[in-house]
Amino acid sequence: MKNKNPLTFPFSIIAIILGVILFKQFDFKTLTFEKPILAGVYFIIFLFSIFFLIKNANKRVEK
Repeated sequence: MKNKNPLTFPFSIIAIILGVILFKQFDFKTLTFEKPILAGVYFIIFLFSIFFLIKNANKRVEK
């Protein structure tokens, strides 16, 4: 059997790791990030990985 979406697993690992990193860097007392520019980069990559996972999930449902 062929696995048609081999990139789903790496993107899910990336999303989990970046979500944890963003959660740890956020200061809930002051509602700011420790390193705002780096957090922005993490957030953009996090959104990209979530978008890719949702896009692949929709393709699986259609088939």
